[in-house]
Amino acid sequence: MIAVRLPTVLRPFAGGAERVEVEGTTVAEAFAALDPSLRRRLTDEQGGVRRHVNVYLRDDNIRDLDGLDTPLTDGDELLVLPSVAGG
Repeated sequence: MIAVRLPTVLRPFAGGAERVEVEGTTVAEAFAALDPSLRRRLTDEQGGVRRHVNVYLRDDNIRDLDGLDTPLTDGDELLVLPSVAGG
């Protein structure tokens, strides 16, 4: 199982859960297993990670790895964080 930790703003789309567990061998497969209302907030119409969403596997942003093709193993945890803008 893969754990997906969610920020407070996305928890209503996961029944209020701080983390959800899904199956998958890649980030794309893990996202595909999420509830559609949550998945729509993480991915765009083409299926890519939305620009304002950061997803971390351990200490690495998946954009610096293989993106949605980043391999996962049982017990991995993805951390979803929205981008923060301002100055």
